[in-house]
Parts: sequence; structure tokens; C-alpha cells
Amino acid sequence: MSSSSSAILAIDQGTTSSRAILFSQSGTLLKQVNQEFEQLFPQDGWVEHRPEDILSTVLAVSREMIDYATAEGLTIEGIGITNQRETTIIWDRKTGEAIYNAIVWQDRRTASLCEGLQEDGHLAFVNERSGLLLDPYFSATKAAWILDNVEGARARAEAGELCFGTVDSFLIWHLTNGEKHLTDATNASRTNLYNIMEHKWDDGLCELFRVPPSLLPEVKDCAADFGQTDPALFGTSYPICGVAGDQQAATIGQACFAEGAIKSTYGTGCFMLANTGANRLHSQNKLLSTIAYQIEGQATYGLEGSIFISGAIIQWLRDGLTILAHASESEAMATSLESNEGVYMVPALTGLGAPHWAPHARGAIYGITRDTGPAHFARAALESVAYQTHDLISAMAGDGITCKGLKVDGGMVANNWLMQFMADILDQPIARPVVAETTALGVAMLTMLQLGHVSSLSELETIWQLDADFSPAMTADERAPLIAGWQQAVTRTLG
Repeated sequence: MSSSSSAILAIDQGTTSSRAILFSQSGTLLKQVNQEFEQLFPQDGWVEHRPEDILSTVLAVSREMIDYATAEGLTIEGIGITNQRETTIIWDRKTGEAIYNAIVWQDRRTASLCEGLQEDGHLAFVNERSGLLLDPYFSATKAAWILDNVEGARARAEAGELCFGTVDSFLIWHLTNGEKHLTDATNASRTNLYNIMEHKWDDGLCELFRVPPSLLPEVKDCAADFGQTDPALFGTSYPICGVAGDQQAATIGQACFAEGAIKSTYGTGCFMLANTGANRLHSQNKLLSTIAYQIEGQATYGLEGSIFISGAIIQWLRDGLTILAHASESEAMATSLESNEGVYMVPALTGLGAPHWAPHARGAIYGITRDTGPAHFARAALESVAYQTHDLISAMAGDGITCKGLKVDGGMVANNWLMQFMADILDQPIARPVVAETTALGVAMLTMLQLGHVSSLSELETIWQLDADFSPAMTADERAPLIAGWQQAVTRTLG
């Protein structure tokens, strides 16, 4: 084990902001910095980021954290990277310049393309190889759209002049000054181009989605040598040692190493992932089979349910409707009411994810009367997160996974009212960890593993510590009508 003066830098590149978090070798969060960037909505259902915004904010927060570490006499031994998944960037192999904006995971522009592939009978083929569904959420159709809509892009791709990557690959390429075009198995498993059983890019999937294999990065384990940062960026060079997509990183940070363990992360969206061990589970309820993590060539699989909008609905109340000055106000507003008084909000702002997979669905609010006010909107928004989580737990139960308590993380879990309501609706105990930044903690753990400070992930279980738990206190007779009201609202929204 290294000295107490050493630290790990975790870069967490998220949907709305880039963060740098510094951890001690014992997993203690020492400091974090955050920088938001602009969200672009060129058309209905389209969501984009400027790749230069992603890179510049990552560099800014990383430099701030490195300066802090230097001032505190701390030595950064390695860097871990976790990222918003599925978001797609294609860039020039020589210059690093993106040929189009990053198409964000929430983007719905390729819905008709996915529907066409499904109507042509390709769903079973795609699901068997990738573990995923045919939905614009995933990277493959986004990449094809860029190649088809940027002049000359497809010819340049065929000539080997371009690189495709999820955000981790884009960052690694730039941090290593173009020396490394890499990704890890978890991010690869979210593209619809990777065969999760054979552990390689799949020629058949690449052909189906019309993505030339020459674009694709090399795939590595989650704990691996991802290269050294360019000394010109930070004044010295650091090894990049751990990489995982944000939800898989959170699974590691939540120490969900036992088969059957479930975590749920509440950020912009909500993502629930159950560890299914060495066995890939074929869902009968439109959940996704994915690689939870891969260490020393051995994949551990997961079953995932994805909700596109959770924290983003509170952000919408703040920025869109301006009925909140700060997201934290939603807790007091919800608490001010004894019930939702029949108001339900279905936050399908970018379609509905699991288990519905309805990309054309749009948000709706039901049960409004003249007495309805801002507090009802805030409460209905928070309640929608719990109801959607209930939908995922029910879908997992249908696939044979019995929930025995839920570990939660992400920005929304600081809301005690929401955590208690969720425990009541799920009829399950909820455990919130001391370190809520579990995505960053997960790649810090991977970095420790790669640096040799521990010999296995299981040695890191003691880093996880309980902050608070919430036990269900609602009766079945109270719970049932609330869930029935939600289900009716979803049915109406789906039309």
C-alpha cells in the first residue's frame, strides 16, 4: 500500500457537467470540483454537446484538482475515467477535431431507423450478440447518422481517416495526445456493435448498422494500461489506469460484487443494475444484458434498466418552469403536502426507457385542478422517480431477480423525503452510502487495482460505508392506489 500522501484523481464526465474528484488511497473523498456546460437541443428530441466543451471542462477541473493536490503535498499516482455512456463522437484521426457535435445518449433522432431495423426482423440478432435492444439510446445508429449526414464522412471513415468513440475514448485520445484510441469493455458493451459473449467488435453488427470497423477503438479491461497523459497538459505525466461507463463504475463503487446485488443511480437519468455474475441473463421484460465490469479478461455481467429522466425533471422545474431556484428546494415543497392530491407527472421528456422503450412518448402531467400549485409539480416530479424505479424492480422480478434491498447513489439521493417515499413504494430497504459519488469512487477503485495497491476488487469492499438507511413504513393498502394511479398515467401517455 502506498503512503498517506498519495491520491487518485477520478475524472467523471457526465451529461450536464464534468467533475474531478480526488480520493485518498483508503477511498476517502478529499475534494471535488464541478463545471457545467451547455446542452444543445437543435430539434425536437435531439440532444447534443460540443465536444470541445466536454474536453475543455475536463481539462479545467482536472487542472484545478491537480493544483489543489500539489498545494496539499499530495502525489497523484493515477487517473481513472468514468463517463456518460452511449454518447457518440467521431473525430479526425490526425487532428482530433470532431466532425460533428457529440450526439448524447438521450437523443432520439434515429428512432425511425431503429423502428425500421426492428420491422425488418433484426431485433433478435442484435439482442443475442450485443445484449441490447434496437433503440436510439445506443451508439451505433448515432454513428451511422453522423456518417450519413456529414459531407464526405462515410468515405473518410472507409479510408481510415476517422475515429469513433464514446466519451471515454475521446478523452483518452486527447489526454494521450492522440497516441491511444482505446475504450473499456463496459463502454463497448453499450454501443450495439460489441459482442458481449465473444468479447470483440462484431462484424455482423457493424455491417447491419453500417459502421466501418476501422473507426473502432481497441477494447481493454476496466483496470488496464490506458496510456500516459501528455506532459504538456498538466505539467507532468500521469498513468490512466481505470475506465468504466458511469453506471458500471457506480456498481463497482457501491461494492455490488456479489451475484444478485442491485444498485440504482439517480443523476440526469436513473439506471438500475443487478449483478448476474458470470452468466449473461436474457431478459423477458425488455431489460438490457450488459458487462458490469471486466477484470483480467473475465467479464461479470449485469442486467440493467434505464430511465431517461430522473434528476433532469427537477432541472426542468428549475430552468424550464423556474418554479425552483435550486433543486434542493424540491424536498421542502414535497414535504409541505400530505399527498400528491391526484397529480402525476410522467417525465417522458426524451421518450420512455425501460421497460416501455417508447422513444416517441412525451412528458405529461395528469390530475391538475385549480388548487394545483408549484409544490404539487415538485412532489409529482419526485414521486415519478420512485414510480419508475418500481417499474424496473418489477421487471427484474419478472426475470427472476429478487430485490433484497437497494443501494442508491447520485445527486438525488441527498433528498431524504424521496428516499423514504421510494422505500415505501418499493417496499424495500434503501441504503445510501457515505460517498455518494460512487461513479468516481468506482474508477478510483479500478485505478488502485491497476496500480497494485490491492489484488482484487473484493479487497475494496470495506471502502463502502453506510450513511443512512430507509425502511418502508407504508401499508399495502396505501401503496396500491398510488402505484395504480401511476400506471394509469403511463398508459395514457403511451396512448
